[in-house]
Formats: sequence, C-alpha cells, structure tokens
Amino acid sequence: MKVFVTGGAGYIGSHVVKLLGQHGHNVLVYDNLSTGHEWAVLSGKLVRGDLDDRKLLKDTLKDYQPDAVMHFAASIQVEESTREPLMYYKNNVVNSINLLEAMTELGIEYFVYSSTAAAYGIPDKNPIGEDTPLRPINPYGMTKVMIEKVLKDIAACRDLKYIALRYFNVAGADPDCEIGQAYGYATHLITRTLKTAQGEQDSLSVFGTDYPTLDGTCVRDYIHVSDLGSAHLLALMYLRQTGLSDVMNCGYGHGFSVLDVINVAKEVTGVDFTVTFTDRRPGDPPELIADSTKLKRLTGWSPLHDDLSFIIETAWKWEQKLTGKAGTRDK
Repeated sequence: MKVFVTGGAGYIGSHVVKLLGQHGHNVLVYDNLSTGHEWAVLSGKLVRGDLDDRKLLKDTLKDYQPDAVMHFAASIQVEESTREPLMYYKNNVVNSINLLEAMTELGIEYFVYSSTAAAYGIPDKNPIGEDTPLRPINPYGMTKVMIEKVLKDIAACRDLKYIALRYFNVAGADPDCEIGQAYGYATHLITRTLKTAQGEQDSLSVFGTDYPTLDGTCVRDYIHVSDLGSAHLLALMYLRQTGLSDVMNCGYGHGFSVLDVINVAKEVTGVDFTVTFTDRRPGDPPELIADSTKLKRLTGWSPLHDDLSFIIETAWKWEQKLTGKAGTRDK
C-alpha cells in the first residue's frame, strides 16, 4: 500500500513510518521539520513542505497518488496552546482542512487521524470509553475535537473513510534505539524525569500531591510508542477491509501515578535525582485511563510493551544516545 504520512519525521510519526516500511508498504513523508528530523525517517522518502502550502501539498499528493493518508502533523503542547491559541487553530485545524480538501479533490479515500485523550477534558469516570462526552479544557484538545467533527461531516457526504485514534500518554522509544523523542523542550513527564536524571535540569517538579488518588499525584495511562504505532497499522488495515469510519482509544487500560514514574525512573537510571513538590497546575485531571476494548476487538490489537520499566528503559537508552548525537535536538 502507498501511504502518505504528514509529520512522519516527528516522534510518533517516525515510529509509524518505520513500522510501515518493515511491513512492506511504500511511504512518502511530508514534514516541515519544525519539530521533526530528517534522520528519523527510516523508510520511504521525505518531502519537506508545510500543510499551509496548498499547491505543494496538492501537487505532492497528485504525483504520489497514495492509497491512504496518516496525519500526525500538529502542534501538541497543552500549555503553549493556552498562550498561542491562534497558532494552534491555524496549524491543527486550518492546515488539517487543507489536507482534507486536497484529499477529497484527488479522490483519496482512507485517512488515519492522530487525535488525543485531551478531547475528554476532565472525565466523570475512568476508564474512559469512546462514548464519554467530549469536553476539552484547552485549545489543543479543542482543535482535535473540531477535526474529528469535520471528518464525520465530510464522511457523511463524500467518499472519505477515517479512523481517529485518541492517544493517551505516549512514551518510550524504539526498542532498537534508532529513533525517539528529540524535542528541544520536553513537556512529557517521563522525558523530563530522564533529563533530570542526566543532570540537564536541577530538579523535577511535581505539580500537586493532594489529588484523590492513592498517593495524591496524578495517574496516567502510559502507552509505549511502538505499541501505538502497531495500532495505526492495524487501524489502517481495518479501514481498508471494512470501509467503516470510527474513533478508537489507544491505551493500556491501567495507570501509574507521577510518583510511580519517578520511582521506576530512579531504579532504571540508578540516579537519585532531586524532586520538588509544588501546587497543582490548572486543568490537570486526577486520572486518565483508557478503555481500549474497541481497538482490540475490531483490529485485533495486542500490545507487546505494557510494562512501565520497559517503557522507561527504552526512553533512557534513547536519551543517553541522544546526548551524543550532535545537532539532533530542536532549537
């Protein structure tokens, strides 16, 4: 199958691109390299371009004639979205519409969309099923919900078939240590924890210890990036076989607290780094746990790396490799 992958040089996209290549698919990556890296594209070819360049985008799609599109290109930092909402609506909404417009004009039917658990906001109960009300509490989550609604409306009147995958907390790195997170400013807990262990920051801040959880810190469902990648391939196969559009959660169905992550990270790294405790951040839900029953039932997804120690070990190996990889971090 010929697959066009936007954002395929970034963290999650590059892992999916590697898997696509391993499974014999023909891949073309379209990425502006604002947060991605050319060295991370391990399969297929790379076209450097922006989704707001409508001519280049349409010409590239027309020349390549893909069977399907996977869309990872987006701005993803929650806190940044509250400071720069227009940037998020432009990149995540307007540019996604540019892509969908080009696809529908060229008759490209199959679309796998990178969505998020941030669509749920602060849910009333856990685990969270796909029928949980969508109540995003930040512009990032809202942009993803908006495109899900756009997809539903287009699919009702055009030959567009889509799967939207709502990610929970993606972490870890390629078990072969070829690719991983390489953002200039880390916002994910596990990455920040490991950078603290490496001495890149003096201490790790924990925001809130009075949540209604076992140890008072937030609980999250951490999914290894390679398991998330396999979910994308299976979702694409399901879409091609059935032609049925759907939305599916991606997580393991259980969670770990902030203190759990810190304790395992200290065991994996052998570093007793400094942790500081401070007040809650606005809008942090106490707990976010995925109900991924639908994904497993419909696609046969069976994760291989449901182990917090393994997730952190792969991320730690990558961070150690990255410190010696000159010029790989974003400026």
